[in-house]
Amino acid sequence: MSTLDGRTGDVRVVDLDETGWLLDAGVPVPAERIAEHFAEVLTPPDGTTDIVVYVHGWKTKPRSALAAAGRLAGLVGAQYARYGDLYPRLRAGGFAPWTVLVRWPSQEGYRVTRDRAHSIGRVPDGHAARVVGQLLGYLDGLRGDPAAAPVLATRGGQALHLVGHSFGCRFLCEAVQWAADEAGGRSLGWSRPAPPGRPFTVDSMLLFQMAAPRDAFETTFTALTGAPLSGPVVATYAERDWATGFWHRLAEKRRGIGAQGIGTAPRPVSSVRMRGVDEAYPHDVLDHWFVSVDAGGVFVDGRGPSGAHSDHLRAESAHLLLSLADHCRP
Repeated sequence: MSTLDGRTGDVRVVDLDETGWLLDAGVPVPAERIAEHFAEVLTPPDGTTDIVVYVHGWKTKPRSALAAAGRLAGLVGAQYARYGDLYPRLRAGGFAPWTVLVRWPSQEGYRVTRDRAHSIGRVPDGHAARVVGQLLGYLDGLRGDPAAAPVLATRGGQALHLVGHSFGCRFLCEAVQWAADEAGGRSLGWSRPAPPGRPFTVDSMLLFQMAAPRDAFETTFTALTGAPLSGPVVATYAERDWATGFWHRLAEKRRGIGAQGIGTAPRPVSSVRMRGVDEAYPHDVLDHWFVSVDAGGVFVDGRGPSGAHSDHLRAESAHLLLSLADHCRP
């Protein structure tokens, strides 16, 4: 395991309430002002090449969520500075990421939080699908068409990555599979074509220690194969994640993805171990519909009943995210 460290990066915050509605300083934003609100608070710095949308997990306080997103951004920056040669496409076109944190109420007990993560992202019960859809649509419009940009180094050509942790993974899956219902997708470096007729396209989805049953992609998140995703769905798992292992089994009568990986899915599931910070991920290792990443040798630290469930803020995690960003380039 690497001890590579990184400082907190610049993070912008989008807050949602218990129903998934957008908040501004704790006050609900009127529906007609949502786009205007995004325009006020979400302007990437000039030269941004990649937008990372991060959704935190269970039992995460607002300040801790901000710290986690900033920590991951810092680790990505440190990894790229030290091992940039592992990402030749990023080197060629430039790499300047920008992080957007989506915060949601996750302080309740397990069942309440599980049901909330499910309901606020599901149409018509919650609003998160529409709000996150508008968020991604806004970012997509801001970045233009990545495939049309000569290099991915301007606002006209930014890649878009979704990153979740724990119940935040369920939240993202619920939101993304319902969020896009109009036309316009495109694909960059992945062999899978983007679904036709989508208003935005996500270039990768990275799910750290997902709190959901192993067959969730076949039984619950069945629309993901038709969602606005042109890149892979990548999920990490670790044996010492007791939150999605022992405790998930008590609550759900079965272990979760975060403890044992993706089980069944509508498309074949590829398996790979988490690589060291100086070991490349070849394109064909990650270029699949679903990729289950064994992080058992990396995610090992953690105290209390959750075990290593929150040990995902590692340099190896940054390396995986950077590899996805590199491979999505044309």
